[in-house]
Parts: sequence; structure tokens; C-alpha cells
Amino acid sequence: MFNKQEQKVAEELSNSSNIIGKGTILEGNLETFGNIRIEGKVVGNIKTKSKAAFGQSSQVEGSVLAQNAEIAGHITGTVEVTEILVLKPTAVIDGDIITNKLIVESGAAFNGSCKMGVKSKEIKIGKPEGDDKPLLKAQS
Repeated sequence: MFNKQEQKVAEELSNSSNIIGKGTILEGNLETFGNIRIEGKVVGNIKTKSKAAFGQSSQVEGSVLAQNAEIAGHITGTVEVTEILVLKPTAVIDGDIITNKLIVESGAAFNGSCKMGVKSKEIKIGKPEGDDKPLLKAQS
């Protein structure tokens, strides 16, 4: 399926780590193949093919799509996790949750609906959601 060079690049990308530090405000969408840790504020959507960790000081206004996630901060928007979502005692989710497995620690809160046991979907980086069309269209 992949040649050795493509596989090596994919492995390097998924092993990368990204941090949005406390006191940082990011406006815009964020996409990564690797892990991401948010301690600051993000106004926009977050998408990762790996793990997303949201610290106690984190604030997100937008949707989150990740393979795994651990939330201790405040998220306003839809949270979609293809594997395991962990809500820490300080977590507050104002929006819907869609996940395969959910762990809610005592004190965590979410205001919205929750759908569990959903089939894993492929997280696509670099393409708008639901857009499986090629970026360029051939003319006849």
C-alpha cells in the first residue's frame, strides 16, 4: 500500500508533538498528524490523527476531531473522537459528543447529546470534511 519512504514520512508526522501554551490565543483552524496539547485559547476547529490533550486552562470555541482525546478544560462545540475520550474532573463541554468509548471522571460536565459506539471514521488532514472530490477537475 505504502512504499517505505511514504511510510517513514507518515510515521514521522504522527510522532510530532504540538503545544499551544497558556496565554496563547490562536484564531483559525488547526490540523496535525501528530499529538497536540492545548493550554491556551483556540477559536477555530482542531483536527488530529493522533491524541489531543486539553489542559485545565484550555478554552476552545470550535469543533474537535481526534483519534483520542483527554479534556480538562472548556470546549464549546462538537467533540468527535474515533477511539477513547476522557473527561477529567475540571472538563466542561458545551456541545455534542460523538465517540467510540467515553470515560467521565467525577466532576466533569457536558451540556449536549452523547453518541457512543460509533464506527471509526477516517480522519482526513488537508481536506474539508465530506470532500472526497479531487481538488482539481479535469476538463474534457
